[in-house]
Amino acid sequence: MQMTYLEAIADAMRHEMRRDERVFMIGEDIGAYGGAFKVTKGFLDEFGSKRIIDAPISEAAIIGSAIGASLNGMRPIVEMQFMDFITNGFNQVVTVAGTTAYRWGLPVPMVVRGPSGGGVGGNPFHSRNAEAWFAHATGIKVVCPAFPDDAKGLMIASIRDNDPVVFFEHKGLYRKIKGEVPEGEHIVPLGQARVVRTGTHCSVIAYGSAVHMALAAADALASEGIELEVVDIRTLVPFDEETVFQSVRKTGRVLVAHEAVLTAGFGGEIAARIADTAFRYLDAPVRRIAAFDSPTPFAPSLEQAVLPNAEKIQTAVRELCSF
Repeated sequence: MQMTYLEAIADAMRHEMRRDERVFMIGEDIGAYGGAFKVTKGFLDEFGSKRIIDAPISEAAIIGSAIGASLNGMRPIVEMQFMDFITNGFNQVVTVAGTTAYRWGLPVPMVVRGPSGGGVGGNPFHSRNAEAWFAHATGIKVVCPAFPDDAKGLMIASIRDNDPVVFFEHKGLYRKIKGEVPEGEHIVPLGQARVVRTGTHCSVIAYGSAVHMALAAADALASEGIELEVVDIRTLVPFDEETVFQSVRKTGRVLVAHEAVLTAGFGGEIAARIADTAFRYLDAPVRRIAAFDSPTPFAPSLEQAVLPNAEKIQTAVRELCSF
C-alpha cells in the first residue's frame, strides 16, 4: 500500500510492538504528544504508558536506561527528538552500547532513531547529518534509508538485530517521499545495497536524501545521453562493498554523494575502498559531492547554497564523463 516515509517507519515499529512484547519505546514527548514529527501518534493509546515511555530531557539517561533494559532481555527503541541531540548521550552509545557485546559477550538489542538532515530551515542545532561519527565507532550498526519500503524493512531488521543500531531518518523525506510498502512483515537485511537505477556511463553511490538528488540528476542527464547508475547503500555499517564494486566495474566512473559535510564524511571511506580494490577499473578519479564544511545556516538561501543538490551532481558527472 502507499505510505509516506514517516508512515512506513511508524508501521514498522507498530508491527514489532504487536509481535513482541519485549519491544518498547522511550523518548521525549513520544506519548501523549506523539513525537515532535508525530511518528508515534496513537502509540500511547494502543500500547500504554509502560511501553511508550515519556522521558525527562536527558538523552544520556534515556539511552543509558535503554542499554540496561536491553541487557535484561528487552528490545528498546529510543527516539531522539532530533538526532543532533544524540551528542548528549554520545558516551552511552559509543562507549557503553558499542563495546558491551565485545566486553561481556552479551547482546545489546536496541535501536536509537530519530530525524536528521537539513533542507527544512532547521538551523545548526536541528540539521546535522551525524552518521559518520557512529560508522567510525565499533560495535554499532548504522542505517540511513532513502525510501519508504526500505525504511520499514530496515527498521524491522534493526529492531530484531542483537547489536545496537543507530537509525537516521531524514526529516525532509518524512512526508515528501511516498511509495508502495508491503503490508505486514517486511524485512530488508542490513548490509545489502540496492541499485535503484541502472546506467552505463557513471555510478553515483549515495544514501539518504542524496539518493533522491542523484535520481533527479539522472533524469536531467539522460536528455544529454548520459546514463547514471544510482546505488543506494542503505546501511553504512555493515557496508555492502561488492554491490558498489560491481557498479564501478560496470561504469568505470564514480561519484559519491551524501548530505553530510565533506571532510571525514562517510563518502571518503567509500572512495578509499574503491581506490583500494577497484582502482584498475576506473577511467577517472573518484569524485565526492557533499555539504560545505559549515554549520547549517538558518536562512533558506544560505542553507541551499551549503547543501548538495541535483545540479551540483550533474556538474560533477559531466566533468567525470569528459575526463
